[in-house]
Amino acid sequence: MAGIRWPPEDSELSQTRAPSTSDLISDDDRSIAADSWSIKSEYGSTLDDEQRHADASDALSTGTFRAASDYSSDKEDPDAEVEPSMLGLQSYWDATYADELANFHEHGHSGEIWFGTEVMDIVASWTKKLCIDISEGRLRGPDDGAKHESVEQVGKYLSSWSVLDIGTGNGLLLQELAKQGFSNLTGTDYSEGAIDLARRLADRDGFSNINFLVDDVLETKLERQFQLVMDKGALDAIGLHPDGPLKRIMYWDSVSRLVAPGGILVITSCNSTKDELVQEVDNFNQRRIGVSQDPETPKDQKEASREPPAFRYLSHVQSYPTFMFGGSEGSRVSTVAFLRS
Repeated sequence: MAGIRWPPEDSELSQTRAPSTSDLISDDDRSIAADSWSIKSEYGSTLDDEQRHADASDALSTGTFRAASDYSSDKEDPDAEVEPSMLGLQSYWDATYADELANFHEHGHSGEIWFGTEVMDIVASWTKKLCIDISEGRLRGPDDGAKHESVEQVGKYLSSWSVLDIGTGNGLLLQELAKQGFSNLTGTDYSEGAIDLARRLADRDGFSNINFLVDDVLETKLERQFQLVMDKGALDAIGLHPDGPLKRIMYWDSVSRLVAPGGILVITSCNSTKDELVQEVDNFNQRRIGVSQDPETPKDQKEASREPPAFRYLSHVQSYPTFMFGGSEGSRVSTVAFLRS
C-alpha cells in the first residue's frame, strides 16, 4: 500500500467487470493473525482493535468531522467526493505485488515508484534537511544562506533518527533515505508480497540493514515509537477504502501512537492538498479534546487528551510544479510535515 495508480481509460473500464459486494474485502480479510505476521519478538500488540473500530465509529457518528474530500481544495473539481476504489483494498495490493514479484524474479525489475522518481528524490532530500534543522534546534528555508554541514556532522545527526515508512511497498523510499544518511530504517506494509519484494530489492541493492515487517498501520502490532514516520501514498489508499472516512480516523489514532514525542510525520499525497491535510490534523486534535469533555470517557483517556494537540503543522515542500485553477495555485502532489507534541 504505497501509492495511487491512475484509473484505466474508459475503454478499459468497459471491458472490466465492476467489483461485486463479494469482491470487497472484509475487515477480517484485512487482518492477518498475529502468529503469521513477520514481526520481531520485541514487538507486540498493545491496542484493542475492536475498541479502535468502535472509537472511530463514535467519532463519525458525532457528525463534527468531515472526510478529507469535503475540505476546500485546489484540485480541479473541489466539490467532487473521493469515490471508493479497488485501490483501497488489500486484495488489490496483494495482486499488484504478486505481479511485481514475478517481474522481479523474471527480469530483475524493481517495480513502480509511486509518484515517480523525481518526487521520491525531493521527499528524501527535503526530509533530510528538515531533520538536520530539527537536530540543530532550528528550522530554515532552503535558500537562506545557512552553512553547509560536513558529511561527518550530517551522519551524526541522521544516525540518531529512527525512521518508519508505513505502506512501504517496494521499500525504495527507504533506500533513498539510506543514501541520504539515515541508518535506523524500518518499513511496514500490510501486503506480504510487498514486504517480500522490498526485502529482496534491499538485499540486491546493498541495503540489508533496512528492517521490513508485515504490519497494518490501522491495526498495528508495533509497540515502539519512531522519531520520523514517512507516509508516501498510504493515507491516499486508506481513503479509497469503502469505509474510507472511518479508516482515516483510525489512521490518525494509530499514527499518533507511532510518532515519538518531538518526532515528525511526513505525508506525501496526491489526493489531499496541504491545506486539506492540515485541516484533517486539526480535526483529529479537536476530537481528542472532545474525548476529554465526554463524561463517559475513562479517566486515563481523559488525562491523555488533556495534553497539547497531538500534531501541529511544521512545514511543506514548496518546490513541486504548480498550476492555476479558479484563481488558486496548487500542485498535484503535496508533502507536509507535522510535529508530534
